[in-house]
Amino acid sequence: MVLKFPWRLRTIKYQEKVKTKYLTAMKATILIVEDEGLIAEDIKFNLEKLGHVVSGIVMNGDRALDAIANPDIDLVLLDINIKGSLSGIDLAEIIRTKYRLPYIFLTASTDDYTLNKAKATLPYGYIVKPFNELDLKVNVDFALHKFNSENEKLTLSRTYISDHFNVLLSDREFDLLKAFVTGSSYKEAAETLHISVNTVKSYQKRIYQLFEVSSKVELIKKLG
Repeated sequence: MVLKFPWRLRTIKYQEKVKTKYLTAMKATILIVEDEGLIAEDIKFNLEKLGHVVSGIVMNGDRALDAIANPDIDLVLLDINIKGSLSGIDLAEIIRTKYRLPYIFLTASTDDYTLNKAKATLPYGYIVKPFNELDLKVNVDFALHKFNSENEKLTLSRTYISDHFNVLLSDREFDLLKAFVTGSSYKEAAETLHISVNTVKSYQKRIYQLFEVSSKVELIKKLG
């Protein structure tokens, strides 16, 4: 199966990884924000063992902001007590409101104060250190499944596109736009709309021009 912009339509899930990653093999591109090197490397080892891709390890909250902007990221594992001027809680608020990505907290803290602050940011999981491979697998799979399920409930509307982007789409363009943001491949979109793959690509090029983007990831992020 195998997450700077307005957030509303990033929740429809961005790019072909949506259905293929989330609904089948459950593989994701994951960023690790953890300042304990040995723990971070252990997490990386176990994630890769589970078939996921680790986009990087960041050991400072401030540097994490740049790493989170990577459009390929599907999920963030986030240490609450990360070093730097930004705490894990601070980063979580930014991730939730600006990037609309799922994130799982990593922490050794189980006190009520920390738990309540963490819960207020609406995380997709909370892993208490020390943890094992099974803890990691269950939390990651659950977070990805939950996020994908939420996204599938949202729908695009032509009114939203017109009001927010001043873009007028033909029926075929609108159908393809919906296919793109819900994760359909070129072949799936072509079969659904009874057109050729080359025609899909031609429409895709025009849609990119209308929204002034150059990739599916940029398109879906812009839709927000």
